[in-house]
Amino acid sequence: MPGPDAIPRDTRLPLAVLCAATLMTIVDETVVSVALPTIQRELGIATGDLSWIVNAYLIAFGGLLLLAGRVGDLVGRRRVLLAGLALFVAAHSADAATSPAWLVAARFLQGAGGALAAAVALGMVAALFPDPAQRARAFAVYAFVGASGASIGLFAGGVITDLAGWRWIFLINLPIGVATIVAGRRTLAREGGPGLAGGADAPGAALLVAGLMLVIGAIVGGGAAGAWLGGAGAASLVAFLVRQATAARPLVPAAAVRSRPLVAANLAQALLVGAMFGFQFLIALYFQRVLGYRPAQAGLAVLPVAVGIGATSLVVFPRLVARVGPRGVLLPALAALAAGLALLTRVPVEGRYLMDVLPSVVLFAAGGGLALPALMTLAMAAASERDAGLASGLLTTSQQVGGALGLAVLAALAAGRTEDLAAAGSGRAQALVGGFHLAWAVGAGLLVAAVAVVALLSAPSPTGHRRRAPSAPSRPAAPEGCRGG
Repeated sequence: MPGPDAIPRDTRLPLAVLCAATLMTIVDETVVSVALPTIQRELGIATGDLSWIVNAYLIAFGGLLLLAGRVGDLVGRRRVLLAGLALFVAAHSADAATSPAWLVAARFLQGAGGALAAAVALGMVAALFPDPAQRARAFAVYAFVGASGASIGLFAGGVITDLAGWRWIFLINLPIGVATIVAGRRTLAREGGPGLAGGADAPGAALLVAGLMLVIGAIVGGGAAGAWLGGAGAASLVAFLVRQATAARPLVPAAAVRSRPLVAANLAQALLVGAMFGFQFLIALYFQRVLGYRPAQAGLAVLPVAVGIGATSLVVFPRLVARVGPRGVLLPALAALAAGLALLTRVPVEGRYLMDVLPSVVLFAAGGGLALPALMTLAMAAASERDAGLASGLLTTSQQVGGALGLAVLAALAAGRTEDLAAAGSGRAQALVGGFHLAWAVGAGLLVAAVAVVALLSAPSPTGHRRRAPSAPSRPAAPEGCRGG
């Protein structure tokens, strides 16, 4: 007999559609990582510019999420989800790229489509499951898809690159995307809204995207030009904050930042994902450039992360969160992730997978499988039902922005340290490993900072009352379910 947290039969297909849409967008974040050395050789991309292939996607994704969420409130989340999937599928002309600029531009469009889909997906999941126990189970499934999607992308990217070439990593999502669009049209509930006349802060989104691109360009480029880019990016981000404080309908209502659990979840999410992207990006380079793995071998080496996250998030997390709550699960999970990165700072040039890498992989699988659904639960519990879309958009924005900035910083640190060691006379492999060590140490520090954020900001108030994020006055109620369309 199904337990109280079992997912009802009539919500399984809608949940599967939302998870499939999310899986595609997450896989696309990392599917190129293992293929980067091959892409670099074929398109002649400088090592320092490689991270743009990942960051172009993350910047568009993170920068447009809040606008996409607002548009979803105005015209209907189902419509925005399906439009995003259509753009996402159409932008996979990246397979035909003949230059770095073409590839980066296509990745930016993919990120924009992913933003439209992902901005509304988590809110739609929350609306499907008003029962707390069932919602926790659904969040565990959704978190498993999101968390394991990154590792699935690494694995699939390696295998496909070896067997068919790197261009096929962009084609694999085409049939899946079309099938998801068809299923979504038939399954997800139609919903209305006041229309775009209700106001969407497009200038605010433009300032955010421009600021992120300029700041990351400064991190990657460095030098005098980097200083100018950094200054311009900082000015754009300050202008974004000013606009949010003064606009009639801002992307981030001021009231939303008054919920300490919501703020804690978003800050911790940014720090966590920044560290995890640094792990995924650099471990793929370590396997191929230092240990000499083929792309398929590198992908297979990270597969235990996906398997472990699945087992932990689906089986262990629902039981633990029912006993100790999301905060009680989150703190040790973040500590486990920090320990995993700290261990990687000891990997040698002639590393052995079982002895030197697998312990970190196990900690990442366990920590990721608990931390990501715990963050979702903490954030969504801090928001009212009317604010599910806002909380969803904020959390996913924190994920993408944190991933883009974290990856840019960690990749730049690794590259700079590698250059310094090579200039000092270290061999190529030794210099690369020294750069990876520094980046992973900083990543571990980001996770320690996330522990501090959760411990300080998500603690219960003295009265024991949990403050909820106030509702945005123009935000319509979330849909109550899904039906045939």
